[in-house]
Amino acid sequence: MSEMRITLVQADPRGDSIRANCTMLDEWLRDVHATDLIVLPEMFATGFASHMPDLAESMAESHAVQWMRGLAERSGAVVTGSLPILDQGRCFNRLVWACPDGSLDWYDKWHLFRMAGEQERYGAGQQRRVIELAGFRILLGVCYDLRFPVWQRNVDNEYDVLLCVANWPSARRNAWRTLLQARAIENQAYVIGVNRTGEDARGQHYSGDSMLLDYTGEALIDEPQSVPFVRTGTIGLEGLQGYRERFPAWRDADRFSLQHPPEQGWSS
Repeated sequence: MSEMRITLVQADPRGDSIRANCTMLDEWLRDVHATDLIVLPEMFATGFASHMPDLAESMAESHAVQWMRGLAERSGAVVTGSLPILDQGRCFNRLVWACPDGSLDWYDKWHLFRMAGEQERYGAGQQRRVIELAGFRILLGVCYDLRFPVWQRNVDNEYDVLLCVANWPSARRNAWRTLLQARAIENQAYVIGVNRTGEDARGQHYSGDSMLLDYTGEALIDEPQSVPFVRTGTIGLEGLQGYRERFPAWRDADRFSLQHPPEQGWSS
């Protein structure tokens, strides 16, 4: 049965210098081999700053996107993380998915964090994204998305892995850790949560707590410390499928439909 190796990169962006942050990450990941997926935090090249839309570039012109493509080609792994991206005159918090063959896919963050005014500076995404890699179906998510279980509900096991990259402050550390585990348990799916660490330009502190969880909410990787790290773990389809057969709670899940409300996002 299929296995996938996943490399979690918990980073502390150096200010808002895109080139400096890419150079730093390049050094960290120089010796990473034999992995299928490299996961970087939300806004890994800039951190969160009030002028982030001014740093946004198009996919074609983005230095960070080109760096991701180069890393993917060298490592033979998919590289993913979010960036401020300009598209048709609007700025998006875009989770970029860079493949070793040079192709790109992406998911635009749907739930924008209004407590920081994110909805005033960014456009919201238009759809969920499930992408296949190494035989696994992966639902993409960014930070605040994690708080919305209907949006991430695993209807009829449409996905095997939930991926969430974040800039989740340490003041809400308990919510981050609890919600990651809850999403794994209720959706009977692996969960990848990669958060940043350090302090941003606003003085906001981040505790990290990046984790790789199995389909029961048990930790395969859990580093409850606020330091940068690179860690690789392995997940398998056989165990997941066996668990879903032995404990088929997904068969009794409530049915619902998603509608587009007047504002951004989806609701039940």
